[in-house]
Amino acid sequence: MTDIHCHILDGVDDGAYCLSDSVEMARIASESGTRSIVATPHANAPGMPENAWDDAFTQKLAALNAALIKEHIPVTVYSGQEIFCAGGVLPRLRSGALITLNASRYILIEFDFLARSEAMMDQCEELIAAGYVPVIAHPERYEALKEDEHTGYLLKKMGCLLQLNKGSLFGAFGRGAQNTAHGFLSGGLADIIASDAHSPYMRTPFMSDAHEMVSEFYSLDYAELLFRENPGLLIENKDIEVIY
Repeated sequence: MTDIHCHILDGVDDGAYCLSDSVEMARIASESGTRSIVATPHANAPGMPENAWDDAFTQKLAALNAALIKEHIPVTVYSGQEIFCAGGVLPRLRSGALITLNASRYILIEFDFLARSEAMMDQCEELIAAGYVPVIAHPERYEALKEDEHTGYLLKKMGCLLQLNKGSLFGAFGRGAQNTAHGFLSGGLADIIASDAHSPYMRTPFMSDAHEMVSEFYSLDYAELLFRENPGLLIENKDIEVIY
C-alpha cells in the first residue's frame, strides 16, 4: 500500500516526536503492508510552525530513509506537506516554501474545520487554474461536508480528489465524520484512504484493518483502488481518473 498522508517526520509538528518514533511508525506501516509513505508535515497552518520546506527538511527526510535502510524496514518515505489553505498559498508554492506530494502536480490541502463550502471551492479553483490537482485531506471531518455531502460531489466535479482518513471509518473522529466517510464510500466519491498518522502509539499508520473493512463492506477492487492504485499513481505523478 501507499500512504500519502502521514506525519512521520520528527520534531516538526504534532506528529512524530523523535527519529525513533519515525522509525517505529514506518515499522508499523510495513507490518500492515505499506511500502511507500509521503511525509506530510503541517504547513501554513495557524498556531503551528510555518514549516517552509528547506534544506533542513530535505536532510531530515534523508536521515529517516537512511535509518529505515539500516533497520531493514522496506518502506520509502517521500517529500510532501499538508498545506492549510489560506491566503498566499500560490506564491509560496511558486517559491518552493510550500511543496506538492513527491514533486507531483498533486497537492494535499486542508481547511479550517468550520470553513464554508464556497471558500473551499474558491481556494480549489485557484489551485486548479494554476495547474495543481487539490487532494482534500479528510473531507469527512469538515462541518460543511458533514452537513451536505453534495459538496463533495461539487469538489470532485471541479477536479479535486477526496482523501479519507482511515480512522474515520472506525469512528475515531466522531459519528458525524464516520457517517460522512461511509457516505462518500457508498457513493463512490472517495479517491484515496490514508492514515493521517501522528504517532506509533495512537493514530498509527497501521492500515490493513481499514483495507479489510473496505473490502468487506464495499469491494476488494474498491479497496485496492483507494489504498494501492490511486495513491501509487499519485506519487508517480500519473493521471488519476476522477469519478463522481
